Amino acid sequence: MALPVRAALLQVVNGPFVIDEVELESPRAGELRVRVTASGICHTDLTYRAGAGRFPFPAVLGHEGAGVVEAVGEGVTDFAPGDAVVLSYFSCRACGRCTRGHPAYCERGYAGNFSGARPDGSFPMRWRGEPVRSSFFHQSSFATHVLAHQHNAVKVDAAAPLELLAPLGCGFQTGAGAVLEAFRMEAGQQLAVFGAGSVGLAAIMSARIAGAASIIAVDVSPERLELARELGATDTFLAREPELTRTILKRTRGGVDFALECVGSPQVLRQAFDVTRPLGTCGLLGLPDGDAEVSLPMRALLSGKKLVGILEGDADPKSFIPRLVSLHAEGRFPLEKLSRAYAFEAINDAVHDMETRTAIKPVLRMHGERTS
Repeated sequence: MALPVRAALLQVVNGPFVIDEVELESPRAGELRVRVTASGICHTDLTYRAGAGRFPFPAVLGHEGAGVVEAVGEGVTDFAPGDAVVLSYFSCRACGRCTRGHPAYCERGYAGNFSGARPDGSFPMRWRGEPVRSSFFHQSSFATHVLAHQHNAVKVDAAAPLELLAPLGCGFQTGAGAVLEAFRMEAGQQLAVFGAGSVGLAAIMSARIAGAASIIAVDVSPERLELARELGATDTFLAREPELTRTILKRTRGGVDFALECVGSPQVLRQAFDVTRPLGTCGLLGLPDGDAEVSLPMRALLSGKKLVGILEGDADPKSFIPRLVSLHAEGRFPLEKLSRAYAFEAINDAVHDMETRTAIKPVLRMHGERTS
């Protein structure tokens, strides 16, 4: 039996989100119905709002949900009604990439995360009697209730602060995972982060956890750089500073062990690559435009320098999210310094604040009032 729920519908490219009633199917095999407590807003949501997904609207986006399980479908054994969960990206857990420990690159990942449908092409939500693009990252968490899959749900303690933990499903996981999982950063190494948004700041916090000798933050905002220092950056630079690359190379005596591009800009990626030392690794985290290209000096590659793209921090949410939850509980991963809560009804205000860089990580409270 379908359940009437409220969802934020996107009806046209770059249009406003409109909250209306939709019908949500009952859970199918392997699925959970989750009453969403909170949902982070991620840059990927805004990119798909701008038409990057190339799927037809209307659609329900959102992929950083957290809430409480209300019902489970056939075959679900690890979850039960009443469980608190953080929702992340979908992976099949069975293909070669998943079984080798890289579920972010799952062979069914596109169909399960980016198509706006379940992997089989069906839609769990209907609006005005018609199917609506939903199941974004197998959740579409801009709704009061969603259908997630047991493969992209992570159980957390019932007393966990879900409003703070919701963004662990994507943005914070991406930045932290890049440092702790993809790079496996060790004490005494150096990191440069280009872009001090939620992803970059999560990377900075994680580098401090790893014991980095120096952590360099680059951004266009002095306020963001001040926060980066508070969270662990040892050096900060404005992005438009003259001779930035040369200055960083001099400060680090030849370059950093690791660099992260968190913006999605070819020019910024080139900067990050240029400050990476021989045998070091530069990682791309930012989501670029579909036709973006970058030019690199081939001789630099012969020095052993590597450039890698990193999805979701190359982290397995089933093990990595609980690790981040523990770090937060210990006070070493202070999510509260990055998040700002909004009522669900204020979703367009939250998007505006994110686009104008007023808020680092807006989090929608699906069943409460706005707080600051």
